[in-house]
Amino acid sequence: MKIVAPAGNMERFYAAIKAGAKEIYMGLKGFGARRNAENFTLDEYKEALDYAHKRGAKIFLTLNTIMSEKEMEFLYPNLKALYEHGLDAVIVQDLGYFRYMKENFPDMEYHGSTQMTIGNHFEAEYLRKIGFSRVVLPREMTFEEIKKIRENTKIELEIFVSGALCICYSGNCYLSSFIGSRSGNRGMCAQPCRKLYKDSDEKNGYMLSPKDQLYGYQEIKKLKDIGVDSIKVEGRMKDPNYVFTTVSYYKNLIDEVDVEEKTSEIFNRGYSKGYFYGNDKNIMNREYSFNLGKNIGVLNGKRLKLSDKVVLGDGITYLSREFEKLGGSYINKIEIDGKKDNKYSLPGDTIVLKDVPRGSRYVFKSFSKEVNDEAENRIKQENQYLTVKGKFVAKLGELPTLTFIAQGGKSEVSFTVKGEKKVEKAAKKSLTPEDAVEKLGQLGDTVFMLGEMDTDIDNGVFMPVSILKSMKRECAEHLEVLVAESYRRVAPVRYSMPVEPEQTRELVISAIVANDEQAEVLKEFGIKRIYHRGIDIAKESRLEEQDLNSRLACNLYQLLENKNNNVVVNWNLNITNRYTIEELYKTGKVETVILSPEISFDSIREIGKTKARKAIIGYSRLKGMHIELPLFEKEKEIITNSEGDILTAVKMKNENTEIYLERPLNILNDIYRLPNLMIDEVIMEFSLETPEEVKEVIYNMERRKGIYRAYNYERGVY
Repeated sequence: MKIVAPAGNMERFYAAIKAGAKEIYMGLKGFGARRNAENFTLDEYKEALDYAHKRGAKIFLTLNTIMSEKEMEFLYPNLKALYEHGLDAVIVQDLGYFRYMKENFPDMEYHGSTQMTIGNHFEAEYLRKIGFSRVVLPREMTFEEIKKIRENTKIELEIFVSGALCICYSGNCYLSSFIGSRSGNRGMCAQPCRKLYKDSDEKNGYMLSPKDQLYGYQEIKKLKDIGVDSIKVEGRMKDPNYVFTTVSYYKNLIDEVDVEEKTSEIFNRGYSKGYFYGNDKNIMNREYSFNLGKNIGVLNGKRLKLSDKVVLGDGITYLSREFEKLGGSYINKIEIDGKKDNKYSLPGDTIVLKDVPRGSRYVFKSFSKEVNDEAENRIKQENQYLTVKGKFVAKLGELPTLTFIAQGGKSEVSFTVKGEKKVEKAAKKSLTPEDAVEKLGQLGDTVFMLGEMDTDIDNGVFMPVSILKSMKRECAEHLEVLVAESYRRVAPVRYSMPVEPEQTRELVISAIVANDEQAEVLKEFGIKRIYHRGIDIAKESRLEEQDLNSRLACNLYQLLENKNNNVVVNWNLNITNRYTIEELYKTGKVETVILSPEISFDSIREIGKTKARKAIIGYSRLKGMHIELPLFEKEKEIITNSEGDILTAVKMKNENTEIYLERPLNILNDIYRLPNLMIDEVIMEFSLETPEEVKEVIYNMERRKGIYRAYNYERGVY
């Protein structure tokens, strides 16, 4: 089992490699699900590829966002350059972009991002069959679900084991997008989940903010035992010390060394085991949503009884009863029971603090000097090496030869050097195999580490140590170049889907309903195409929830296993380009796709002619989130944040939660102009509406009196 480590820049990349990660995921500037990270230029990316490959590590490019066709074509030159330089894999969310890349860059691995929300073995197997080699499962999966998926698919599985938890299923979170055009599916999430909210009882809290997850020894052992291929550490925007410390921790756990975690000493907004053992309310942290550090005690005046060790140089933060930051400082003196010259203090000690801000209640250690110093020192000292095999031949009267063999891109590569001087008969001490292996194995100043070494040395011969070292150095230098070059390949002729002319056509008005009462109203108004909405997530342990007779598919499972051959694919599958539409159409079951309401009218118009019919949402109380937890006791709760955004949280029958925006999307006033978008169908999506409210929407559509709100259709997304 390998560790997939994050790298947001070169410094973090080096930290991940030095900590022992064999797989690194990194983004290009301007693309991927962490566009706010520093990320890499093309030249930096090539440099990182060579550095990793020379040490036996792989690099995965993060292009895990929804894409337009223009963006695919724009990114082609950079992707071609990385492919030819030896890029190992691409992590992708968009099915269409996967197909585009697979056609253009076939000799590369493709990994399904957690943004794809692959929650069961049917969907995982589908990805494998169309050409994916790995899938990153949602963080919401329990161990038992992961185990069942592992038992029923051959695709590689990657599991998040640490770092930030999105409260919503990744890929199905639209709150940031609909509120302010910053799309999580475009790598620009503004994190409205981390804001302070007030509920209908006037209670305040960080109601949508989970703690970070941090699996321990038992969880890693379980994942290793069932054959999970890789575990993933989140943190492309975390600092190098965090990356090094966390990767080192998991490397120990994989090697079955049960060590104490120190990640919480570097970044801490609370930790839990996530969903590993099921839905656990301990996942949430309503008191604060940001990195405060580690709680080390409650103040009594200026006296603090410690619950954790502190040393000189630690940073501390003072907090009020409401966890509001009141100030902070570094500890430069430690006073215990009147003794002032202490270098550290232990749990249970009571220390006296100076200059405590008024109103302080809690003290958090926001900077651990010991942990950060240890990480920085080890980053300077540690390295990762590629194991080489060797063969040394020394025959009397002949030039000696040394061969080093290493694993390259697809096969082993080797280099052989000959010594400058023929092997002589020894006058005194003879060269032994042990001596040769010792000298030739001193590779500390290279990227290699000697493994097996075969020798063929005549008895009673002599060779100067200087020649052995020279041969070793020359062989290693040439092999290092050959290893990097062994990953190079040539891209085939560029492929792009041909564009066909498209004509406007007559629009069909249809609806999605949440209940039979809504459907009855629509029938009264002559609406014939009525779809019944389902559950967005097809979770391995709850597949029986999915209605496979429904024509509306809200996830890949519901599409793949559907009993109909005229299925309508819902908008939460994030369809934004022709390639995705064509890929879904290949299932043989798709009649219509509902395009994502995240994209603009211009982007919809530019999609072009497709085999499947195209539809858009004309009216909807937009769903912003689907959450695996029952967040509130009430069946329906209204929450408001400090920016005035009003949201409705609805508890579902399966104890999940859906979050809806207050103000509906409504472009029905322009119904007669919408054919210019080259679409076939406009859909009214009803969820929380009463029958009377459904009637009002239709009345307003007929009279063009509704309140027009186009959301991202007009403003687009970042």
